[in-house]
Amino acid sequence: MEKPSFKVETPPLENELKRALSATNLTMLGIGAVIGTGIFVLTGTAAANFAGPALVISFIISGIGCAFAGLCYAEFASMIPTAGSAYAYAYETMGRFIAWIIGWDLILEYLFGASTVAVGWSGYAVSLLRDMGINIPAQLTAAPGTLVTVPGNPEQITALFNLPAFLIILAVTTLLVVGISESARFNNVIVFVKVGVVLAFIAFGAAYVNVDNWEPFIPQNTGTFGEYGWSGIMRASGVIFFAYIGFDAVSTVAQEAKNPQRDMPIGILASLFVCTVLYILVTLVLTGIVPYKDLNVAEPIALGVDRAGSGLLWLRPLIKIGAIAGLSSVMLVMLMGQPRIFYAMAKDNLLPAGFAKVHPRFQTPYVTTILTGVISATVAGFVPINILGELVSIGTLLAFVIVCVGIIILRRKRPDLPRPFRTPLVPLVPILGALICFAQMASLPGDTWLRLIIWMAIGLVIYFTYGRYRTRGKDREAFG
Repeated sequence: MEKPSFKVETPPLENELKRALSATNLTMLGIGAVIGTGIFVLTGTAAANFAGPALVISFIISGIGCAFAGLCYAEFASMIPTAGSAYAYAYETMGRFIAWIIGWDLILEYLFGASTVAVGWSGYAVSLLRDMGINIPAQLTAAPGTLVTVPGNPEQITALFNLPAFLIILAVTTLLVVGISESARFNNVIVFVKVGVVLAFIAFGAAYVNVDNWEPFIPQNTGTFGEYGWSGIMRASGVIFFAYIGFDAVSTVAQEAKNPQRDMPIGILASLFVCTVLYILVTLVLTGIVPYKDLNVAEPIALGVDRAGSGLLWLRPLIKIGAIAGLSSVMLVMLMGQPRIFYAMAKDNLLPAGFAKVHPRFQTPYVTTILTGVISATVAGFVPINILGELVSIGTLLAFVIVCVGIIILRRKRPDLPRPFRTPLVPLVPILGALICFAQMASLPGDTWLRLIIWMAIGLVIYFTYGRYRTRGKDREAFG
């Protein structure tokens, strides 16, 4: 048999990761990674602008697409015996060009994803401070041109800049430059707080649901594609795909699963199922309390609690504190992940060597961390959350389409490669994953596609004028 064109370096036995994670551990990891911006922020804007109460159907569609893509992602994660992102897997198996496309695309997920989270964080922080009697000028709480409603004032105010979103990213960036050690205990507390807040809203908010707000369940289309009706449901599924970003954290710990062939699909599918059920229940309660057209705000769950009246007065601070804590942890992970993708790309000579610089004292990739933080903070201050959410979603969907297609290609080109976890029913599962993800992409607005095309064009220019030249003769691709 012909020898493989690349060799997977297996670490010495003493350096292997301990297989200690059960299916339950993996499921909890997935739930903790997924519950965040989508449920606390994008449920409101997607219901108000696209799907109405039928947003629950959008969540189901996105969840199914994620399940198929997650199974494909798990196979890549089990094949490459190193930690890393989809970029690392693509470089090892499909070569530098596809790796560059995914790496450049992942910037949309992490860098602009952090900006999206920051805007949601800002909404909840401003609301909590208002409850405490501290009022930030409305002009400084949203992107330029956004109309902001101030309690007690019938007139809307035009915002100029989202100062809280800008400042929180700079604060998190500073922590990441200096270095931050997160304990598993602290993270578990944050996860339980986030899930506890969601369950409390569902349990206590259900008593204040007005079923009349669910009529019509699928609002009639306005005559424009994506504005309610079934086209609106599909567009919403693309927008709220952001809600599921993070589930692939399950697939990245394949080496540490006790029985990856059995536990990986259980962890991925179970966490997606639990999160989808929570999303559906939150959407039903939220649209039952607040008419869906009023939910176009950055803090929809907080608005739902406020609209419920005095009966849920005690829950207001808990909801807002829980959302702020949960969004803070998601923001930190995203701002931590992006510099390390830059770092990996620089180590592969796809980006300038300066991107791989490590601080001599703090031992962090400080150059890329500062660059990521400054850009992300600026974007958070000036760009509305609906544009950010759509851009992040379409970028992540594209990465998942590539991953799904990559499984089919690699099975045919290199059937001999060792695969501790194998995606079931190939090519059916990858094809369904790619089709569902692409259908969600196709339902997004034309201007979102234009932004993606411009972004990828910039990336291709950088690759062909710098990255390809720098990596000539250094490719470690598996085939082609």
